[in-house]
Amino acid sequence: MSGPGPHRFDPTILREYDIRGVVGETLDVADAYAVGRSFGTVIVREGGATACVGRDGRLTSPELESELVRGLTDCGIDVVRVGLGPTPMLYFARHITGSAGGVMVSGSHNPPEYNGFKMVLAARPFHGADILDLGTIAGAGDWASGRGSAGDEPMLDRYVERLAADHGGERPLRVVWDAGNGSAGEAMQKLAARLPGEHVLLNETIDGTFPAHHPDPTVAENLEQLRRAVLGGKADLGIGFDGDGDRIGVVDDAGGILWGDQLMAFLAADVLEDHPGATVIADVKASQALFDRIAAMGGQPIMWKTGHSLIKAAIPETGALLAGEMSGHIFFADRYYGYDDALYAAVRLLGWLSRQDRGLAELRSAMPELLNTPELRFPCAEEQKFGVVERIRNRLAESGAEVCDIDGVRVSTDDGWWLLRASNTQAVLVARCESDSEDGLERLKRSLSEQLRGAGVEPPEF
Repeated sequence: MSGPGPHRFDPTILREYDIRGVVGETLDVADAYAVGRSFGTVIVREGGATACVGRDGRLTSPELESELVRGLTDCGIDVVRVGLGPTPMLYFARHITGSAGGVMVSGSHNPPEYNGFKMVLAARPFHGADILDLGTIAGAGDWASGRGSAGDEPMLDRYVERLAADHGGERPLRVVWDAGNGSAGEAMQKLAARLPGEHVLLNETIDGTFPAHHPDPTVAENLEQLRRAVLGGKADLGIGFDGDGDRIGVVDDAGGILWGDQLMAFLAADVLEDHPGATVIADVKASQALFDRIAAMGGQPIMWKTGHSLIKAAIPETGALLAGEMSGHIFFADRYYGYDDALYAAVRLLGWLSRQDRGLAELRSAMPELLNTPELRFPCAEEQKFGVVERIRNRLAESGAEVCDIDGVRVSTDDGWWLLRASNTQAVLVARCESDSEDGLERLKRSLSEQLRGAGVEPPEF
């Protein structure tokens, strides 16, 4: 049962939060087996013997899932195959089965030629150094051996039943849903059928070629079909999901897009109604209006590092009941399990909205009007990006500027704030500015540009 010898992954596929590559170029079935064998070894060495495995709807997912399972069972792991569905269904399955680990075969929101693996060890996220360690284990062929088993235990119906249980709505809503042909499609259909109101489904058929549009709801053009359907059908709102159902996008009844921090403001209101003083986490890219609103509602806002695995890990550390980031990952530890689940976030949003006496666009209009740039991502060499941020951080410290350095540098001034951070997953720097005036926003842009030039980097086009 020793199996193949040492295996070397293409170094580009071992990412901060997952394993991801282009199938046939940087990722293949041999990698899938090695992931199973290496992750199974980690489970065994931590005293575990079971794992759940799920897959998304990409054309290459079935063969990758098969080899992943073979690798796990060759370590002596007993595998529960939970079937085709969104990534949060895999997290749910691991939770209710008590399995020692879980692996989702998914390319998330990437183009069709990509695929990969997301992992969870017991109840904690598996990321960063954990993923690099898999490469070390595989490279040495230092694998556990055994004779495990694999059995099917479809989780979709149980998962949807759990989602619907927390709706708590009072009036029926007219809702448009868009799965983007991603792996949330069937769950979305079953969930909508269980909820009150009228429901229009878009792109609910799971199709790994993504024929309608790219499945990333943080990009405005990917929400255009949803937006048209909301306006044309006079719906109360539209809800879109990414390729594996762990990120959400929302369109209000006037066709406006609610970005992650705006959505968090409403979800925080829901949580704080039942739990006054609760802690709520948002990532460093979120608007200051969100942190101020949480505090005004009596909550305890915490600004945290960007990255779904990092935020997920912070929830038990801080006791937060809700967390979220601009990218649309939303985590409920209030009545739920503390992982990012876009379908669950949709259920809670619908329940909250159905208890309000105003529509989503009107509720949104009552929030402060702030001016901000989109998230600006511009190239910076992998070996230089963190050094650039560090040099700017040091210069700002010497100047006495008001800086939050939890993740890069977020600089506050009388005009608002600007952010510069190094991406954990790409060779890019990420910047954003926010102000309450056009003049203030221009001054923030100039300040950020000056700092970048002082560090030897040409600033992006704002």
